[in-house]
This record gives sequence, C-alpha cells and structure tokens, in this order.
Amino acid sequence: MPRLCVAIVAVLVWSIAGPLRAASPPVEAYGRLPAVEQISLSPSGQRYAFVATIGERRRLVAATSDGQTVLFAVETGAAKVVRIVWAGEDHLLVTALHTNRLGLGYAVSQVETATTLSINVKTHKAFVVFNEMRNLDPVVIGFYGTASKAGRWYGYFGGQTNVIGPRGQFLGYDGIDLYRVDLDSGDAVKVAHGGRDPQGWLLDADGQVIARVARSQITGVWRVMAGASGGKTLATGVSRLGGVSLARGRTAGTLLLQKPIDDGSALEELTVTGAPVAAPPPSADADAIITDPVSGLWIGVIAKGDMPTPHFFDPKVEARVQAALKAFPGLSVRLQSFTPDLARMIVETSGGGDSGTYWLVDVATGKATPIGAIYPDVKAKDVGPIEMAAWTAADGRPLRGVLSLPAGRPASNLPLIVMPHGGPEDRDYPVFAWWAQLFASRGYAVFQPNFRGSSGYGAAFRDAGFGEYGHKMLGDIADGVASLAQRGVVDPKRACIVGWSYGGYAAEAGVTLQHGLYRCAVAMAGLSDLPAFLNYVATVSGDRGDSLRYWERYMGADAVNDPALRAISPARRAAQADAPILLIHGKDDSVVPVEQSLEMQRALKAAGKPVELVTLPNADHWLLHEDTRLAMAKASLDFVLKYDPPDPEPAASAKP
Repeated sequence: MPRLCVAIVAVLVWSIAGPLRAASPPVEAYGRLPAVEQISLSPSGQRYAFVATIGERRRLVAATSDGQTVLFAVETGAAKVVRIVWAGEDHLLVTALHTNRLGLGYAVSQVETATTLSINVKTHKAFVVFNEMRNLDPVVIGFYGTASKAGRWYGYFGGQTNVIGPRGQFLGYDGIDLYRVDLDSGDAVKVAHGGRDPQGWLLDADGQVIARVARSQITGVWRVMAGASGGKTLATGVSRLGGVSLARGRTAGTLLLQKPIDDGSALEELTVTGAPVAAPPPSADADAIITDPVSGLWIGVIAKGDMPTPHFFDPKVEARVQAALKAFPGLSVRLQSFTPDLARMIVETSGGGDSGTYWLVDVATGKATPIGAIYPDVKAKDVGPIEMAAWTAADGRPLRGVLSLPAGRPASNLPLIVMPHGGPEDRDYPVFAWWAQLFASRGYAVFQPNFRGSSGYGAAFRDAGFGEYGHKMLGDIADGVASLAQRGVVDPKRACIVGWSYGGYAAEAGVTLQHGLYRCAVAMAGLSDLPAFLNYVATVSGDRGDSLRYWERYMGADAVNDPALRAISPARRAAQADAPILLIHGKDDSVVPVEQSLEMQRALKAAGKPVELVTLPNADHWLLHEDTRLAMAKASLDFVLKYDPPDPEPAASAKP
C-alpha cells in the first residue's frame, strides 16, 4: 500500500477507547478542525473524496471506498473547503470560501466569496472555474449541477459578467449569468442571461435550462418562468424576507418550488408546461428535500424532528434505508452522501459515546463499516450523555433544547454552561458539538436551548420569535435554566452563558438586559449595538434589501434607528452589566463586523465593568481556519474556568 494511503487509512480507521483515565482530552482534541469532513461518495459508490488532517497538514483526498488506493491527494493550505461534488467518476468540483479585503472607497472592508476548483482525478489536471475568462471574475455565484455530453463533463455555474471596453478596460457589470464550463478545458460558454435581479435556474439531467426564477429585492415580487428566456409564467408571488429556489420534481416533467414559509406552502410541485401535476406530492413535514445525486429528481425528504430522519418515496428503498439505519440505535444519524440506486450511502453518527463517525453503509445487506473518526482524540468514554430536555416558558409555550452532560459524573448539582445557538433562525440537535463538548469534558453541564424563533419546529414557532429578539427569546433561555435547576441537574448559582453570533448577543444581553443569572459571559462575534448593526446590513445588502427586512422583523424594529433597538442593545446597557464579559471577534468577519465587539468593549470600560477582548486576525465569522478556532476555544475555556471553576475531576478508575 502506498505510504500516503497508509497515513490516510490511519486517520480514517475508527479507534477503540483505551483504559479509563481521569484526565480530560486536551483543548486541541476539540478545537482542531475535524480530522475528516466534507466526505462525498461517487455515483458508483466505489470512490469517495474528503478533506482530512494528516499529521499537521490538511489534504483533499480522493480514494477508493475500500481505502486501498489513493486516486488524488493535494494539500489544501488555507482554503476553506465547504463542498465537494462528483461529476461522474473522474471529476471533482471543490468549492471553498475566501475572505476578500476591499480597498478604500468601498462601503465594507471585506466580503466572503466562493471559488470552485475542478479536478480530474485520473489526469490530476485542475483549474479554477472562470479563472481564465477575460470577462468573468473567478467567483461562482450559485452551482446548478453537472451533465455529460458526448463523453465530456460540464458544470453549470452562475457568474458575474463584466463589461469590457475595446481597450480591455473594465466598464461595469452586466449582471449574473449562467455558464456551462468544460470540466477538462475550463472553457466557459454563457447559456442564459440573468440580469441584475437575483436569479436562479433549473436544469434537466442533460444540462438544458427548463425553468428560471427572477425576483426584485426591493419589492419582493418573484416569478418562475419556463425555459432559459421568455416562456410561460409558472408561478408568481411576493416574499419580503427572501427568495425562492427551484429543484427538479419527482418526474422529468416537473419542478419543485421551495418558497419561504411566510408565502404559504413551503414546497409546491409544478409541471414545466403549467398543467396540474399528475398526483399530489407525498405529505411530509420536511426539513429538507432529498434529490437523486445524478438525475436531480426529488426522491425523498428529511423529516423534521430532534433526530432528522431521511424518508424516501419509493417504498422498497424506504424499507431498506430504515432497516440499515437501525444499526445505530440511540445516536443521531445524518445522511451525507449516497449512490443513485441507494445501494451505498455514507452517514455521520454522533451522540453519547460517539464524538462523530463516518460510516459506509451497504443498504442491501445492512452492513455498516466505519471509515472516519471525526474527532479521533475524543474517545467514546470522553463523551457523556446527550439528550433533549423539555420545559415550559413563562407564557406556557412548550420548548426543547439539548443537554450535554459530563462523562463519568452524576447528573446532580452540576455547574452550567448555557450555550444559545446563532441565527437566530437555527436550532441545536442532540449531536456531538465540539464547543459544547469542550466544556462538558471539564465537568460542566451544557444547555443549548431552542428558544422561540428557532427553526425546525414549524412556521408558527419561528414567527413567535419576531419582535422578541431581546425579550421573550431571552426569557425562554432563563426559563430553561430554571427548569434544569428545579430537576436538580444543575446549580443555578454556578452558571455562565457562552454564545456565537446571535448566541453572542444573548450572552451579552444575559448580563446586561438580564441580571442575577450568570457568573460570566463569553460572546463570540456577538451583536452589541443593534442600530449600528442594521446600518451595516443596509450598507451591505441595500437599504431595503431582504437581509434588512429580515433583521428588522426579528428585532421588532420599524426602521434602522428605531428607539426600541437601543433599549435591547447590550452596548447601550453596559453600565448595568453584573458579570465579567469576554468578547472574541474575527477581524475578517463579514457577517457581524468586529466593530460590534470594539464598541461593547469601549462601553464596558467607560462604565468601569470587567471586560476582556480577543481579536483574531484572518478570522471569518465561522472560524474556518484551525488556528483561529483553537485560539477561541482556549480563550473561552480559560475565562470560564477563572470565573466559574468546575468541581474537581473524579479520580481515575483502577485497572482490573
């Protein structure tokens, strides 16, 4: 076996936990990037590609599914890989995010853009999509699938078309257009003009445009039309908070319209001719749809729930898949990749006793083979119980959240870390979450509340968060803590609140807008001055764009400078802070600008309140670089240990 293949297999092979020891895994075991991620199975199921950490280096690897042969391997360097897609058996499309720093004269200092690398794993030739095109920047704005024509593979991407003058000078932008890119030569051909309004296209399995959508951000009016230009209008509507997207329907002549929930039905199947569908789509409370990886046809849904479960429309496929998933009782199972015939699939498991594992499942036989430990230095014995906790809000609303308990300790009178999620339209599941588990490994119970406004519980639950940004959403979190204390699981006098993005706002608000609840607060990329944040959003997305309307609805604001926003801004309430605060922020954050934490630090210092600030150079909103993620992990843990130390670790068990 080649040396590199041996190293990769060593990374991927599941390791059995050794003898019990009292010492917790080091911070690095949690704070490093996953050892294996972005794993993708080829259409035949005989190959997969992934990003792996081998020694101290990150590599993009394509190998045979049995792990015996490496087809391609290259160091990723600082690339932030977010998606890997196969085009046939020999081509990979690898998409990465990049922080682009803008010069003087721009309204914002940096933006995140995406580029896609096309790799032929047989010839090892590679190129960046649009990199050699004179009238296009090497940035992809939407990926619309792949197709094979006359033995050649093509990818379809949205691109920003530049207007170039006769002397090669840049004259402006012509809008976002759809391009067909030869995945071997790199040649790009425009196949559809989009214009300046946000666009989307739907292609069939042969790469022909069968429908498109156009929408005005100013008015929110959208239209779905047949074909690449002209054509019959298939659907219209108004969406004030976001656009619509298209997917293929269950048959070649249908398409699936995915509309924002405030427009009505989330999923609507249409025919490309405008005629009624032959039969209504299966009734399902879908959290996401499942499409065939080659044809793109709609073949199932991921059902909503605390353990999102795949369901397929074909009864025979559904029976085989559900039988295979029974091999992982008590764990959260996520479907990551699969072959068109569902003969093979890759799933990710995690939960109590499992820090994250990739498995190759043979659906026909039900055999599951472990192929990747995601956090290999965190053994089964290091992961305590992870469960869903239920409580009732002060106004009677039923709520649920994730409770992670430290391994080897009784669930009684534990110190507590409250960790509200970001979004706020997001939610937490009972899975191994690296930041939460870092604290749990030190003896804390970690509570991740799904407060009103979270996703995953239906439109009414989401809408209940509108206008409650600094009000009932915070109250839901406090009510959850009180419920855990009443059960005797946690000691409410030993609690800190730790959060990221909206969770960072909740952490700051938990010790400024609320009082007497927490010993300390850690805010990573938190919002502190809401009027200033909305002004930033207006600058980036337009003064009446989707993003601004979205945030105004959640915050309960009628305008950027609504006085009500000042009352729920932690920076404006800094003088009322009743616990020390740690602020952590990446300097390259293009979602929540670092000025939010700088302003909070100034306000707390002016009020004479204890505050620490850690700014991370070259760090984006998601901390996709390992060094910045590790720095955040160490700083947050040290701060909490200082102000809310846990109980001593139990003594090591003697060997039998």
